[in-house]
Amino acid sequence: MGKGVPNSLGIPKEVKNKENRVGLTPSGVRSLLSVRPDLKIIVQVDAGVGAGYTNEDYNEAGAILGTVHNVWNCDMVMKVKEPVAEEFQYLREDLLLFTYLHLADCTDLAKVLLERKTTVVDYGTVRLPDGRIPMLVPMSEVAGRMAAQVGARYLESTNGGKGILLGGTVGTPPALTLVLGTGAVSVNAAKVAAGMGSDVILFGVDAKQMEDVMGLGLPNTRVLYSDPTTIAKFVPRADLIISGVLIPGYKAPRLVTEDMVKTMQPGSVIIDVAIDQGGSIETAAVTTHDDPIFVKHGIIHYGVANMPGAVPRTSTEALVATTLPYARLLVTLGLREASERRPELLGGVNVTGGYCCHPGVAEALGVCCERPEIHL
Repeated sequence: MGKGVPNSLGIPKEVKNKENRVGLTPSGVRSLLSVRPDLKIIVQVDAGVGAGYTNEDYNEAGAILGTVHNVWNCDMVMKVKEPVAEEFQYLREDLLLFTYLHLADCTDLAKVLLERKTTVVDYGTVRLPDGRIPMLVPMSEVAGRMAAQVGARYLESTNGGKGILLGGTVGTPPALTLVLGTGAVSVNAAKVAAGMGSDVILFGVDAKQMEDVMGLGLPNTRVLYSDPTTIAKFVPRADLIISGVLIPGYKAPRLVTEDMVKTMQPGSVIIDVAIDQGGSIETAAVTTHDDPIFVKHGIIHYGVANMPGAVPRTSTEALVATTLPYARLLVTLGLREASERRPELLGGVNVTGGYCCHPGVAEALGVCCERPEIHL
């Protein structure tokens, strides 16, 4: 059923650390059943509790409550984060998986998906003709806004920071925040940091996006072209660095080297939101909500790969609002016909039938990239 019309849809409970988002809301269940009344929707017991949705909410919406095995035995599984090692056992050839994947930096998972011939559609690589990534934008907005808040908190001396207020106060200077990138994460991080009174410098390479940021009229904010020399010039003065750089489906480019990090003042903070794509700061590494930071060269590093999981109700509602229209097509038409109706879905097909179909993933694995439409 991986490419045909699914007769059952599974919604598992997320297993990543402190990941309380859920792949479908009760209202989403009702929406899918309104177009496919015969669709069996199985929601794992307690899957939505962390986001504020009870088992009764799903039952009343028409879903069936089940075990993790019931859920993963469905024709299609819709979730939030990529499968982790304990979930690899459920991956199989006749499964359609609809989720965030980040396969360019999750090569172990990518290899398993290829071996099992699973069909996967990655929310983060479904791209519209105008370049927008509709299912990535809401989580990017959440992560960007959170990044500035988190940075401000870790600059406090009680959390190990240098003890400065992001916006300064009368008679004292504000902090300097460097934001890498001009996409949704970065723009939202800049909005919040500037709104808190910080001086902000955004670094970008896309002239149109840079112009759009300038047009926002953010206070205390400059937009500069991103190049190693310019970045290196400002890093030693930065109190907070936030990276929101994204190349959909590819590993994030390295923009801040370890030597640059060594020039920063002790107690400064780095937040690499691009860490789930490999990170764009050389010293960054993946952390968790339980253990969110580490210190290297005197600099606080934050690399939680599922930041929006900390605000699960907001994040779930925002995510499902964008995934649901595609899910409706998938459960009524199947992937092959749905991708004819909405061609951008082809960009989301990273792996199918044992073939790698996204150039970024193929590059990371060192394999050939196939056209997805040939194998659907």
